[in-house]
Amino acid sequence: MRPDTPADHTAEAERLLRTAEQYPEDREPLLLQAAAHLELSGDRARASGLYDSLLADAPDNTHLIKALQAANLWEYGHEAEARTLIDGIRTAAPDDAAPWEIVAETLEAHDELDAAHSTFTEAVTRLIAPDEETSHSTQSLLSGRHRVRRLLALPHDDWDTLADRLHPAAVPLDELHDPKRLWALGSSDPVELRAEIDRLRSELGTYRAALSRPFPVAVLHWPSAELTELLGTYPSLTAEYPTHDAHLTAIESALRDLAATGTGNLGIVTGTVPSYEAFAASEATSPADASLLPQYATTLAARGKATPWPPTKGALCWCGSRVAYGECHGVGRP
Repeated sequence: MRPDTPADHTAEAERLLRTAEQYPEDREPLLLQAAAHLELSGDRARASGLYDSLLADAPDNTHLIKALQAANLWEYGHEAEARTLIDGIRTAAPDDAAPWEIVAETLEAHDELDAAHSTFTEAVTRLIAPDEETSHSTQSLLSGRHRVRRLLALPHDDWDTLADRLHPAAVPLDELHDPKRLWALGSSDPVELRAEIDRLRSELGTYRAALSRPFPVAVLHWPSAELTELLGTYPSLTAEYPTHDAHLTAIESALRDLAATGTGNLGIVTGTVPSYEAFAASEATSPADASLLPQYATTLAARGKATPWPPTKGALCWCGSRVAYGECHGVGRP
C-alpha cells in the first residue's frame, strides 16, 4: 500500500535508510527516495540533511540533488540559500532535463514566473535539437514552458507548437494550462463544472500513465570488457551477443523501434558481470539463462541506473566511445 499519512511517509523513509545501509552501491537513489518521503511527512530539515550528505560524497547526479535541495529549502523558509543553488545550476547548464525542470517549477511555485519562463527556455534551447527526436524528459520541459507562458499571457511560439504536437492527452494543452480553469471550480454552472471534470479526468489519465512506469523502458548494454568476461564464463549467451559491435547495433535498433511505436521514457542500463551474477543468485537462477537478462535490465532501471535515450543535444554516445552521439550511433537517425 502506498504511504498516505505523515507517519506512513516517515516509516517508509526509515525503511529506505536501512536498505541503503545494506546496499551501499544503491545508496544515492535510495537516499533520494527517503528524502522525498521525509519532505512529504513534513520533516524538511531532515530531508535537507540527507541532500547535504549526498552532496558531500561526490554523487552521480550532483545537479539533480542541488535542485531538489533548493526546492526543499525554499519551502521551509531558506529562500536565499535556495536562490543561490538555483543560480548555480543555471550557470552550470547541465545536460540533464530533470534539474532544469525542478528549478523552473520551484520558481513557478513561488510566483517567479518570468524567471521560470527564462529557465524553461534556456533548458529547451540547450537540450532539444529541432532535427532530433524529443525525449520523454524534454517533453516535460516543453509542457512546463507552455504552462508558464499561458500564465504570462504570451502568444504561441515554435516551442509551444512542438509541445502541442507531442502532447498525448485528448484535452489540448491550451485548455489544461488555461488560468481561468481555476475559476470554473468555484462556479455553480453545471455545464462549466462538467467540462472541468472531463478535463481533470483526462489530465489524471496522463499522470497515471506516467506513474505506472516510473522508470525507463531500459535496454541492457554490456561494455566490451564486461561482455568478453560474460561470454567467457557463460558461452551459451553467445547466441544473444554474437559480437560486441552487433550488440551495440542491436541496442540502437531496439530503441529506435520502441520510439517509432510511441514508447516514451526510454533508457539504457549498463551491466557488469559481478552485479549480474549477484542478481542471478537472488533469483535462484543460473546466469547462463538468457531469460534473466531482461529482468536484470528492469531491476537496474528500477534502481535509478538508467541513462535516458536518446542522449541530449551534444552529449557523448551511450556506447562509451567518447564520441558525440550524433557522430556515433546517432548517425542517420530519422
